[in-house]
Amino acid sequence: MIRCTDVHKSYRLGDRTVPAVRGATLQIDKPGFYGLMGPSGSGKSTLLHLLAGLDRPDEGEIDVDGKRLDTLNEAGLTAYRRESIGIIFQQFNLISTMSARENVALPGILAGKNERELSARADDLLSRLGLEGRGDHRPDALSGGEQQRVAIARALLFEPSLILADEPTGNLDSASSERLWALLADVARERDTTILMVTHEPAAAAHCRTVYCIRDGVISGHINTEDLDASGVAAEYQRLGRSA
Repeated sequence: MIRCTDVHKSYRLGDRTVPAVRGATLQIDKPGFYGLMGPSGSGKSTLLHLLAGLDRPDEGEIDVDGKRLDTLNEAGLTAYRRESIGIIFQQFNLISTMSARENVALPGILAGKNERELSARADDLLSRLGLEGRGDHRPDALSGGEQQRVAIARALLFEPSLILADEPTGNLDSASSERLWALLADVARERDTTILMVTHEPAAAAHCRTVYCIRDGVISGHINTEDLDASGVAAEYQRLGRSA
């Protein structure tokens, strides 16, 4: 499903070259809810953007579902982002003048799909995510948690085998965050989908099946979260940091 091999990515900052990912290697073979956990500046969001085809590695190979992203041209990457994956951002990225239904259907509309079928599909997804009857509401009439569920429905529109989530609860309160983490775990299990979530929170990571730890741009180990709560994940994370 996901295979990164010795991936490097640096950025220019003025006259300096700043390394973000420094030889990351990661392999995920089975569907499930996975975490990518690390402190600020560890390279976790950069690696997620590389997996999303939003950026290109300087070196290394990235294979997602049989597609070598590091060899695709811009048209290929655009098609990959539109058809093969779903992306959930921290900022929701909903269009304020559009209804929840229209926001969910938008990727399909841009791809030239049938609008009536897209509308029915959007309503079905909203209903399954607990937003039945909210399809006509614009984002400003929805709570933060409801807006994020609209964003999840949009990510599920084309039934992708991979969903990438970049700190999706960063703008939510703790109760809404807990509900959303549980919802993502349910989506991964019920739809046989792989969800990879970037986080720095042990409470979020505790909902994942396995958590991959990244430090200084390198995957430093992983945590099997079975039978671990947030404090247990935090302790394992600190232990991996001491042994790195």
